[in-house]
Amino acid sequence: MSDAAVTTDLSGYSFEKAVAELESIVARLERGDVALDESIAIYERGELLKKHCETLLNAAENRIEKIRLDRTGTPVGTEPLDRS
Repeated sequence: MSDAAVTTDLSGYSFEKAVAELESIVARLERGDVALDESIAIYERGELLKKHCETLLNAAENRIEKIRLDRTGTPVGTEPLDRS
């Protein structure tokens, strides 16, 4: 496993980079050709990446707003996007 895979600081990871690494981990685990100790380590890394992706997605959702329209369909402002 590389030094980058060992670090727990994912603050500099974009969503795309984290997903790519997570997909790589899943592929390695699915192949089943990884030693048990390394499987555990990369699984834990995968959990960190998953949480990082969830955090980034939640932040993106919180920034999205929907446009409010008046009765004639004219935009009159924005409001937070419903999360339900």
